[in-house]
Amino acid sequence: MPRGDKSAYTDKQKRKAEHIAEGYEERGVPEDEAERRAWATVNKDSGGGNKSGSGRGKPDTHAAARKGGRKGGAASAARSAAERSASAKKAAATRKRNAEKAQS
Repeated sequence: MPRGDKSAYTDKQKRKAEHIAEGYEERGVPEDEAERRAWATVNKDSGGGNKSGSGRGKPDTHAAARKGGRKGGAASAARSAAERSASAKKAAATRKRNAEKAQS
C-alpha cells in the first residue's frame, strides 16, 4: 500500500479528518497543511487506520480533543476575573465590528 493511501481508514475516520481539516481552513491554514494536520490528529486519536479485519480495530482515545479542552481551561483559570472580563469585552467589540463590516 503506497504512502498516503487512505483505504485502511474507516468511513468515520475519513469524516473526522474532513471535519478537522475544514476547521483548520476556516482559521486560515492552507488546504494541504490543514489536511496533513487533520490526518495527524485522526492518527493520534485512533492509532491509524482501523479497517484491517473484524475485531482488530482499536477504540478511539480522543486524546487530542481532551488535551485541547484541558489547555483552554487551564489558561483561563490562570487569569484574574478582571483580565477575563476585559478579554470578553474586547471579543464582543470585535464581533460587533466584524458583523457591521459584513453587512456593508
